[in-house]
Formats: sequence, C-alpha cells, structure tokens
Amino acid sequence: MEFKNITVVKKANVYFDGNVTSRTIFLEDGSKKTLGFMQKGTYEFNTVQAERMEILGGSMSVLLPGETSYHTYSEGEAYNVPANSSFKMDVQQYVDYCCSYLS
Repeated sequence: MEFKNITVVKKANVYFDGNVTSRTIFLEDGSKKTLGFMQKGTYEFNTVQAERMEILGGSMSVLLPGETSYHTYSEGEAYNVPANSSFKMDVQQYVDYCCSYLS
C-alpha cells in the first residue's frame, strides 16, 4: 500500500467546493495516479483517459456508463471507467481513493 520513487504535484485538485480533493503523483515509469478523499455527497465526473478507481477506505455507490443501477464499492474493491465517458457517485460518509489513469 505504498508507492516508491514518485514525483508529487504539490497543488491539490479541488472539486465540488472542496468536498473532493486529490493530489497527483507520477511513478518512475511515467504513469499517473491521484490519491484523494471525498466527503459525503453526490458527484459526476467526466473522463478523458480510462481510469481504475480503488477504494482505500469508506464506500460509494457508482453508476457507470451503460448501466441502469448503482453498485456499491467498499474498501479493498475497485472499478474501471472507460475513456471519454462520465460516471456518477453517491458517497454516504466518506471515500479515500486511488485513481490510476490507464493507457
């Protein structure tokens, strides 16, 4: 549960009036990830690249592209979001997450 030899972008990514924040990191191989935290709320994000969301703490209900119902993901679980799409999240308490940008 740790990354070695990374570069961290100091400035936070802040969304939804500060209810969602993350920090961008780059690994030695050039791959990009964000480590973030979401407070209780309902959110919709758009993707450019495909993404893999890993839940490190808490849980969220997610409506992925092409699906008609929400699925709940909790600590230790992950889901993928296709490139050039949008997805909705409903967070009931909090979520600690790692988002990997897939090529």
